Amino acid sequence: MSMGSDTILMVGGANAAMNALAGQVRGAGKSVENAADGDAAKQSLRGAQSGLAVVCLDTVPDALDLIRELTFLFRGLPILAASAEATVHLAKDAIDAGAADLLVLPVDAPTLSAALKQYAGRFFDPELGRGRKLATADPQMQKMLTQVRRVAKSKATVLIQGESGTGKELMARFVHQVSDRAEQPFIAINCAALPENLLESELFGHVKGAFTGATSDRKGKFLQANGGTIFLDEISEMSLPLQAKLLRVLQEREVDPVGGKSPIELDVRVVASTNRDLKNYAADGNFREDLYFRLNVFPVQLPPLRKRPKDILLLAEVFRNRFIEEFGRNDITFSDDARMAMASYPWPGNIRELENVIQRALLVAEGNHIKAADLMIDFEVATPIPVGDTSPIPEDLISVPVGATVREMEEILIRRTLDEVDGNRTRAAEILGISIRTLRNKLNEYAARLPDGAVDNYY
Repeated sequence: MSMGSDTILMVGGANAAMNALAGQVRGAGKSVENAADGDAAKQSLRGAQSGLAVVCLDTVPDALDLIRELTFLFRGLPILAASAEATVHLAKDAIDAGAADLLVLPVDAPTLSAALKQYAGRFFDPELGRGRKLATADPQMQKMLTQVRRVAKSKATVLIQGESGTGKELMARFVHQVSDRAEQPFIAINCAALPENLLESELFGHVKGAFTGATSDRKGKFLQANGGTIFLDEISEMSLPLQAKLLRVLQEREVDPVGGKSPIELDVRVVASTNRDLKNYAADGNFREDLYFRLNVFPVQLPPLRKRPKDILLLAEVFRNRFIEEFGRNDITFSDDARMAMASYPWPGNIRELENVIQRALLVAEGNHIKAADLMIDFEVATPIPVGDTSPIPEDLISVPVGATVREMEEILIRRTLDEVDGNRTRAAEILGISIRTLRNKLNEYAARLPDGAVDNYY
C-alpha cells in the first residue's frame, strides 16, 4: 500500500488505545495503514509523497530513536508521538527527538481533528529541488537538523553562516520544506549579484514610472514570496542604505515598492546567509548591528566538509549516483585509492568542490572504476603506522596552560605530539586524526608567525 495525503501510518501494533485512535482517524475521513515496528514503517513510507505517521511510545521499542530516524529519513513528513501514559518529560523528549507533537491517548475529538488538520497531507521533498539531497551521517549535523525542524514551524528569522560551498541554500530550502509554508513559494535572491539600485527594485518591486526604464509595475521578491519563504543569499554584501530599508521591512512586516504610494502588508519567513562572520563584520561597521540582531534570531553555523569526515564518502556516493543517471553511464564505482584520496583531501571548496570533482571524474574515468587520478585533486594519504607501534600517548602530552587560546592549545598539542614521536609527521598526524597535508599546513602557519631569523624545529 502506498501512502497518500489522506493516509495515516500507525506505528505500534495492535492494542486497545491504538485501535481506538485508528477508529477515530477513519471517522475523520482518513485511511489508516498499520506498521508493527520501525522496519515496517520505513517500508511503508518509502515512495510516500505526503501523509502523517503516528508512533506509539508505549508499544514501540526504542521509540524515540525511531522518531529521530524517521524524521531524518523522510524530511518534512510530520511524526506525531502518542502515549497512554504521557508526562511533561515524555512530551519534551519526543519533541526533542523530532516529533511534531504528542497525543495523549485516548485523545479527544477536537484535539485529534486539530492535529489532522495541521499535519496530515503536509508536503515534503527529500530531494530539496533539482535533484539535490541534504544527506549527512555527522552527529552534529543531525542534531542541527532536529533543531532546525523545531524552529522551522515558527516565524523566526534564520541566519545561516558557513564557508562557501557548505550548502547554505540547501539548508534554507530545508527550513522552508519542514515548515508549515512548504506548499507556498520559496524565493531566493543573491544580494551580491546586483547593483544597489537594481537590488532594491528586485527585493521590493516598483511601480510604473518610478525611474527611467520602469515601463510597468513589477512585483518584488518579497511580494512574490508572500505566504512563503524568501532566502537572502550573501546578505553581508548588501549596501548599508539598503540594509536600513530591509530592517524596516522586517520590523513592520510590510514593503514599500519603489515609487509606490502606500506599503503592502507581508507574511514572509526570512532566511539569510553569509560566508562571513557577520557579528565581527557588523562590529567593524560594515553591516548594521540592529539588522544583524534582527536576522540572528535562530543562528545556524554550517561546518566545513573537513569537519564532517563521515560525510565525504557519503556525499560522494550521492553525487556519483546522480551524475551516473544524468550522463546515462553504466554503473561505475570508486576504487579503493579514490576513496582514500577523497578521505585524505581537505576540500577547501567544501561540498560544491566535491560535487564538481565527482562530476568531472565521471566524465574522464575509463573502465569500471573511478581511480584516484580521475579525481584530479592534490591529496596525500598517510603512510600506515608499523604493526606493533601502539604505544599510548602520555596524559601530560595534552596538558595546556590555563588561559591559553584555542589556537595556542592547538599549536601546543601538535608540537608536543611531534616531540613525543621524535618528529615523525606520519605518526603525529595519525595520533591527531588529521592528514599529513593538514599537519604540514599547520606547521607552515606556525613558522610564518615566528620572528625574523627564528628557526622552527619542525619546518
